[in-house]
Amino acid sequence: MTEPNLIDTAADEAVALTSELIRIDTTNTGDPQTLVGERAAAEYVAEKLTDVGYEITYVESGGKDRHNVIARLAGADPSRGALLIHGHLDVVPADPSEWSVHPFSGAVQDGYVWGRGAVDMKDMVGMTLALARHYKRHGIVPPRDLIFAFLADEEAGGSYGAQWLVDNRPELFEGATEAVSEVGGFSITLKDDVRTYLIETAEKGIRWMKLRVRGTAGHGSMIHRDNAVTKLSEAVARLGNHQFPLVLTDSVREFLAGVTEITGWDFPEDDLDGAVAKLGNISRMIGATLRDTANPTMLTAGYKSNVIPSTAEAAVDCRILPGRLDAFNEELDEILGPDIEREWMELPPVETTFDGALVDAMTSAVVAEDPGANTLPYMLSGGTDAKSFQRLGIRNFGFAPLKLPAELDFSALFHGVDERVPVDALRFGTRVLDRFLRSS
Repeated sequence: MTEPNLIDTAADEAVALTSELIRIDTTNTGDPQTLVGERAAAEYVAEKLTDVGYEITYVESGGKDRHNVIARLAGADPSRGALLIHGHLDVVPADPSEWSVHPFSGAVQDGYVWGRGAVDMKDMVGMTLALARHYKRHGIVPPRDLIFAFLADEEAGGSYGAQWLVDNRPELFEGATEAVSEVGGFSITLKDDVRTYLIETAEKGIRWMKLRVRGTAGHGSMIHRDNAVTKLSEAVARLGNHQFPLVLTDSVREFLAGVTEITGWDFPEDDLDGAVAKLGNISRMIGATLRDTANPTMLTAGYKSNVIPSTAEAAVDCRILPGRLDAFNEELDEILGPDIEREWMELPPVETTFDGALVDAMTSAVVAEDPGANTLPYMLSGGTDAKSFQRLGIRNFGFAPLKLPAELDFSALFHGVDERVPVDALRFGTRVLDRFLRSS
């Protein structure tokens, strides 16, 4: 095993790298005209890797500002499938006026690293980068090839990141059979200070949908029976207030069964929403995996207060359970009717089983650093770049380990105000990832 002082040095570097990465504003609004920082972050990562001797592949995927960095570390057994460790460099916008600290300060204070991307996902990028450097510096050879991928554009669907690379440069991931990335491996405390670490084995599908209604333009002072704004508002209200049916996927059933075994709590299907509420802060994330969702997020119409516009548009964020797409479309037809035009960008669901040598290695690594802990599978209500990598036949998991304080509302930090990650959690995660990568 790595001597404790050496891995502790790598853990300290993970904290510093996370802070430095947060200071690089990589805001991704989805509009290429407002893009900032992705290139600077990619160049930063590339320099950190080449400094210790990696040969990197630096890919411009969409002009001068969309960049991806790939590096491979040869393993002891080249005949085994490679393990892909991927993370995205972009972040969602943040309004500094709402934060306790500046969102791009990377401040290390009060036991946390603060800033946009602290948990989504520059923490995992920092840990991965620190370990990649650590292995190269000390000549550590993992059991199999490790592919480190630092990617652009995840927050807008990966069109210039994972999607682009899978479509145009699949050879960069040659031989990869399994992958790990964000939003998994974090702890929740269910009872008696016993921590359970949730490993993501599934994701809902994404459909970012634009609705459009056409009507008759005219003067705002007159009577209008064909008002596009009115028709759209009614349709959006119907959709936003609709509750899709309860559907228990295999991943969710296994999670709930595991919680029952640990706590003794029951999760009856006739009151599952109420039962899930007992999970505390994590109930928002778990509750969103019980059924499809369709949340209106933006409305656009008109250009002057006394002019009835001829068109009105809305954006809706739809998240669809595995196997539910056809049924979801049928419900959508019933809710919206025939007069609502629809356009969408769609990313598929992801689901794998909670078994095998890789899962065993994750559990062993966690328990070695937190004796008495256990692991459970869960479904992510959001989405990651795993949606693209599964097209290469890669089996995907979320495993960015963090040992979290019981009182921390972790799920609220994603895309939230005052996003932050505990310093001790980063150090813990680096040690766990090291054990995992060197035994998988």
